[in-house]
Amino acid sequence: MKFNTKTIHAGQRPEETSGAVMPPVFQTSTYAQESPGVHKGHEYARVTNPTREALEKLLAGLEDATDCAAYASGMAAMDTMMKMLRPGDEVVSTNDLYGGSYRLFTQVYAPFGIKFHFVDLRDLAQLEAAVNQNTKMIWIESPTNPLLNIVDINAITTFARTRKILTVVDNTFASPYLQQPLNLGADVVVHSTTKYLGGHSDVIGGAICTSHPAVIENMRFQTKASGAVPGPMDCYLTLRGIKTLAVRMQRACENTLAIAHYLRSHKGVLKVNYPGFSDHPGHEIAKRQMKDFGAMLSFTLRDDSVETAHKFMSNTHIFTLAESLGGVESLISHPVSMTHGSIPREVRLKSGLNDSLIRLSVGIEDVDDLIADLDLAFRKI
Repeated sequence: MKFNTKTIHAGQRPEETSGAVMPPVFQTSTYAQESPGVHKGHEYARVTNPTREALEKLLAGLEDATDCAAYASGMAAMDTMMKMLRPGDEVVSTNDLYGGSYRLFTQVYAPFGIKFHFVDLRDLAQLEAAVNQNTKMIWIESPTNPLLNIVDINAITTFARTRKILTVVDNTFASPYLQQPLNLGADVVVHSTTKYLGGHSDVIGGAICTSHPAVIENMRFQTKASGAVPGPMDCYLTLRGIKTLAVRMQRACENTLAIAHYLRSHKGVLKVNYPGFSDHPGHEIAKRQMKDFGAMLSFTLRDDSVETAHKFMSNTHIFTLAESLGGVESLISHPVSMTHGSIPREVRLKSGLNDSLIRLSVGIEDVDDLIADLDLAFRKI
């Protein structure tokens, strides 16, 4: 089954009792049992729900996983993975990590005795130097947020496999339409389904997709024990959003390519981060492991100041100033002030996250209108 067909049909079938083509919203907290402990597959809605089950099967199909667990947010999915670790364990991750991930690692789990190393995962020598006998997990983003660096997933997972280290890929930026990390050797894929999978900025959710037995056991236990599950309406909205994932991503990627070239030619721009450029350091790897180069980009203004970035963003009208990404509408954000505010300035500058860096999540509007909107903002700074 081809990917575009999977977004409609993977793991799906008409609802048994009514024949409904779309899974109904099973808005219930509990289920009748035939006798104590004997039931028709569901006992209590924190543990399982038919609407959630339909979403999990669809996501597993998109990522070529044997199982998937859906969560109330992407951070809840990440938190579930962190609960596989114990005091003394160590994790290696990228040095230009999403700010929320960095906060979870350093402020929530580091105090419990878990050690985190942040290195440039594009350089295998740095990874090898950071790994030791206590390393239990390598946490990968590719493309990274917000610098759009590309990590060679297959090279890292091949390295990790020989050392029996679990590899986890946050695939939120790419979505399974562009990249399928399990097929590149990863053990686990994590998503914020809030983003491209939901696609309409109207639902919060997360997911873990895997074929790894120990991870499956952990995620199912944590679902029951910790209860960070999405409601049935959240699952329904995400299911509905996924149906158009392929066509949305295709249009957004086309728009992003045109905007990237426009920004690169503008005198007010110092640098554009976009893996679709042939001189991007990760371009060849991106061509190999991605279907297209994505709908995200970031750029640094020639006047590299927070004040100029703020002024620029206050003058866009089609690009909405907002956190998040992956919706049908185009969004503009300032990572230093917003998504990456929890990262110390010296840390982010070292990784290349400058004061004026602006991140765009490009939607599916007419690209001429989007470019005109950016052009107007440039003329007002």
